[in-house]
Amino acid sequence: MRELDVTALRAFVEAHAAEGPVLLDVREPWEVELGTIELPGARTLTWPMGSVPARLAELAPAQPVVCICHHGMRSAQVVAFLERQGHTAVYNLTGGTDAWSARV
Repeated sequence: MRELDVTALRAFVEAHAAEGPVLLDVREPWEVELGTIELPGARTLTWPMGSVPARLAELAPAQPVVCICHHGMRSAQVVAFLERQGHTAVYNLTGGTDAWSARV
């Protein structure tokens, strides 16, 4: 599984801007209300973890996707799921929104 540090997220989005990177926030709606990570050049989607299988067709298999949750555990599970489904450019944001708010 590929991991992406929060300090590298902005550069990652800039480097993949032509490919339409997605920041996939898999937290629950009440968690998303507390704040999200949004960066120019990336599309932020907020899909609770349980809804990802039903929405899988909305993500292109080669599209760069960075999965995000509060600490990085749920997003790691989603990355593993997406990889098993044939997605080739998925990353887990290490430390999640907690690390983002503390370090960025």
